[in-house]
Amino acid sequence: MQELVAYIARSLVDKPEVVTVTVSEEDGVVAVGLAVAKEDIGKVIGKQGRTARAIRTVLAARADRDNKRSRLDILE
Repeated sequence: MQELVAYIARSLVDKPEVVTVTVSEEDGVVAVGLAVAKEDIGKVIGKQGRTARAIRTVLAARADRDNKRSRLDILE
């Protein structure tokens, strides 16, 4: 899942070398933290949060394959 979110985020931002993704799991929930450059946060969130919602949907589909739940946190 970490590579999936990193690939998507790097495709969206102007500074792909700054993208970092962390993954932790607790109680069957996979928490994915996504950090990008300050000027790229808007590109990851998108208009009215549509891009972030799409990333969360893809992440949820991937987590469902492992019978887990997922959460995406966009970090500043």
